Amino acid sequence: MLKLVQSKPDQFQGLQPLFDSRLFRAMPKAITQTMASTASKLCLRKNETLFIQNDRADWFYFILSGWVKIYRETQDGNEAVIELLSAGDFVGEHTFLEENIYSSNAAAADKVTLLRLPVSLLKQAVTNDHKAALAMLHSYAAKRQRQTQELEGLKLQDAPQRIGCFLLRACGGNTSGVQRVQLPYGKSLIAMQLGMKGETFSRALGKLKKATDVVVEKNRVTVPDIATLADYVCAGCSNEYPCKDLVRAAQRHA
Repeated sequence: MLKLVQSKPDQFQGLQPLFDSRLFRAMPKAITQTMASTASKLCLRKNETLFIQNDRADWFYFILSGWVKIYRETQDGNEAVIELLSAGDFVGEHTFLEENIYSSNAAAADKVTLLRLPVSLLKQAVTNDHKAALAMLHSYAAKRQRQTQELEGLKLQDAPQRIGCFLLRACGGNTSGVQRVQLPYGKSLIAMQLGMKGETFSRALGKLKKATDVVVEKNRVTVPDIATLADYVCAGCSNEYPCKDLVRAAQRHA
């Protein structure tokens, strides 16, 4: 059984983002404080490995800043990017449901700061507390829903629409006015995430510019009319902008 610990003054200083996360927010406070008391901070430089596919999963991670790339490698050394995770996301939290091994590789997409926590404590909490178990189920369902949405984009949207969808989501749910977006990471990584090669990405971006008048200057993007971009992108999607998860995120931070 999970042994609960008494918190000390300032013990959890700097850990509020962890307590505000979807997973920890839904768990009993005593359990989250016990897990947080074991957290250690980890900093990685760009391209440093966090874990390797099929390694034993003793730890899960919470991203404080930066981006983590989840990917698999083909036999000939090519990478297939599964997802990119950012501040507020967990990495590897579901591994105890997957035979306690990491099912993919993880590496820093840029400079990243994480909290490292023991998988064993999370497993004990979920096993012994129904609120913790429900929180885990909700977390898992949310991640699956996000992956389903990304898969739908790969199946239904053409390359320019996929890039447009990426830019729309970067606008954070704003629905009016000129939007200026800083690309969170390099175009080559964005292309991999969206399931296309670099040359395909460049051609598709050119088509998107012509169709929606977006302006791209290095890693800065200006969207002159969000409605025009949304109409173009969402024609190939079952959802309409702003997506429900963006609305919920905005409501939580309101």
